[in-house]
Amino acid sequence: MASQEKAFLSPEKVLEEFKKNGVTHVVWLPDSETNWLYSLMKAEPSLDLVPVGREGRAISTAAGLHVGGKKPIVLMQNTGMLESGDSIRGWGLGLRTPLVLMIGYRGWTRHGVNAPSDVANFTEPFLNALGIHYYMIDKDDDASRISVAFEEAERTRRPVAVLVADEYHGFNR
Repeated sequence: MASQEKAFLSPEKVLEEFKKNGVTHVVWLPDSETNWLYSLMKAEPSLDLVPVGREGRAISTAAGLHVGGKKPIVLMQNTGMLESGDSIRGWGLGLRTPLVLMIGYRGWTRHGVNAPSDVANFTEPFLNALGIHYYMIDKDDDASRISVAFEEAERTRRPVAVLVADEYHGFNR
């Protein structure tokens, strides 16, 4: 019997990718949509969790950690990505900081059927406007794209995004 492909993205697989890439710090704004990963990150001794009050501060905090020789990842929602646009531009692009931004793709649907004002409609155009390359993940088989994003960020010395398009499925179990 052939093994069945997991139809969701598991927090264990995400954490495995963090560890594989030597992530030292997770800079994030705690929210209900990252609860799927929080308990695993908190229990992982190789990770320091750095909560911020606004997503815009996550980028500058992660840039400072990078300058200090650490390897952070930024976790945020797409709504917070929009709020942090100037920080991404200045701290990420302007200073050529190799950061991986793991962004919850709030409102994303596989068929693109959204209300005109839904934040999902603005997510990819926003990243494209800033020239930020991105990878979409929504199941365990996609998790290796997190490593691809880290490799690209290091090679190009630019932020690279990972869009997590599995909101309300595998994460919140």
